[in-house]
Amino acid sequence: MKKGFVLLLTLAALPLLFSQCSVNKQLAQAKALGDCRYTIASADSVYLAGVDIRQFRKIEDLNPARFPRLAAGLLTRNVPLDARINLDITNPTNRLAGIDQLEYKILLAGQELFSGFLNQRIEVQPGGGRVRVPVRINANAYQLFTDPKTRDAFGQLVQNLSGAQDTKPSKLTIKIKPTLALGNKQINYPGYITIDQEVTNKILLGQ
Repeated sequence: MKKGFVLLLTLAALPLLFSQCSVNKQLAQAKALGDCRYTIASADSVYLAGVDIRQFRKIEDLNPARFPRLAAGLLTRNVPLDARINLDITNPTNRLAGIDQLEYKILLAGQELFSGFLNQRIEVQPGGGRVRVPVRINANAYQLFTDPKTRDAFGQLVQNLSGAQDTKPSKLTIKIKPTLALGNKQINYPGYITIDQEVTNKILLGQ
């Protein structure tokens, strides 16, 4: 009778044990992800107000008179910026780094450009393993375009994205927060993993 009762208790406790092991595994992999190195490798599929970014080679090219969609966007205060930034993650540790979901923010000149959520498995093997993660931007650039605090930095970023020569590097900040799954609940990683990088036209074009 006692053996049967002990067996019953053990079976009842198994789901909790497996759940705790799963959480500990996720925490260990998320911590290793926080110890990884991050590099903005390139950007592609970049459009400003529906116009291929490569048409804006000079700051003077950002002229609404030449691009009706840009003019319409400024009038309606909606200037769509669509892009894909490719982020390289390198794992120098001896532990597997991984996460199933993460929140991210992209900032330019200290101003938030876009925030999003990536719902896919990211796994980086230990000992120098590397993966490339595409991060999408779908943002309204009106504020960056018109605000005196960010206008110059945004124009410079557009030039770098277009591949223009003799431009100063643009400073982008990417903030990443892994999310852990615990049953039907989600637990956010404490704080953000912050990547500050000066990017040039060559880096953003993958050269």
